[in-house]
Amino acid sequence: MDHTVLVPDLRGIGRSSKPADGYDKKTQAKDMRAVVTSLGYDKTYVVAHDIGNMVAYAYAAIYPDKVERLVVMDAPIPGIDPWSKILQNPGVWHFNFHGPDAERLVAGRERIYFDRIWNDFTADPSKPDEDTRNFFAATYAQPGGMRAGFAQFTAFSQDAKDNKIFEQRKLTMPVMAVGGEKSFGPLQAVIMRHVATNVQEEVVAGSGHWLMEERPEYTVALIRKFIDGPPVAHAVAGSAAGESGEERFTPAEYKFPQRGNPGTGSSGIGGIETVVLKGNPDQAGVYTIMLRVPAHTRIAAHSHRDDRVATVISGTWHIGYGDRFDGAKLKALPAGSFYTEPPSRNHFAETGDEPVVVQITGFGPSSTEYVDVTQDPRKSVKSN
Repeated sequence: MDHTVLVPDLRGIGRSSKPADGYDKKTQAKDMRAVVTSLGYDKTYVVAHDIGNMVAYAYAAIYPDKVERLVVMDAPIPGIDPWSKILQNPGVWHFNFHGPDAERLVAGRERIYFDRIWNDFTADPSKPDEDTRNFFAATYAQPGGMRAGFAQFTAFSQDAKDNKIFEQRKLTMPVMAVGGEKSFGPLQAVIMRHVATNVQEEVVAGSGHWLMEERPEYTVALIRKFIDGPPVAHAVAGSAAGESGEERFTPAEYKFPQRGNPGTGSSGIGGIETVVLKGNPDQAGVYTIMLRVPAHTRIAAHSHRDDRVATVISGTWHIGYGDRFDGAKLKALPAGSFYTEPPSRNHFAETGDEPVVVQITGFGPSSTEYVDVTQDPRKSVKSN
């Protein structure tokens, strides 16, 4: 699936206007909301890096019902632990470098200032490349450019106060926290677990802070996999769910997507729709997923690395065990039936004239391996 991508310049950045104030991230989150709604959109996926993380967190905290999923990459959140420790790192001296004198010192020397930041935080001295460096240096050399850039840092003290208030109500949408191995690494997820209940940790191997310049293809693939992944059922507001781990769902409280999204733990067939009820099949721990398999679907022999149990919720599911599809070995399992998928045990299945819904519980991380790789539907899907 492709997506419409909105990439607005933050207040004071790039071609956006450079007002005298309003650089706190709560105000900028409202800027972003105005962009989204003015273009005719409502609920979106939010992906952010660096200062964008701070605006994205404020956006998700202010408009939690408007964010499907949140991706934050390699930057701290003011006021959220370990913020105080981060501020003691000499490498972030630029957080406190702002004001009229700083503007005078940097005027005409923007490339020198930014080279220091680019070079110190990259794992590859050639990244960002020369064209990228020249473009951003010229952008900030515009009248008011450095003043506006420095204002992002000046607002950190107010951001910290706002975030302490936001932190009191945890984010419940799925969050992917991505750190460069040579930069924030797993610390990005540590930060986000202070403010969110459903955080997936990812570390980009070999990368420093500039993920989209150093490892662009890998980083984009991570983001696409996350935002196109199975939806996660959330408890309704006011329930006893959350940190207690208590979850109660009626069928009306989780909805299958209106498109196929065969996620981790499924067979990978394109038309399968997936909802995650508990946990994350990509991570260690117990998970429960619900799959809706279209009518007239045949699934070749495959296995999963984890030990799984399943219940047929609706329809009649035909499943068998073996290294190749064999209709004679299929057993018809109507709604209410139970079956197992032992670890690495090959099995195959098909549906009849109606779709089938099955609920599967396993212990992640899960995987799917086909006996005959030429029958793996994931291998035949061409990326857009």
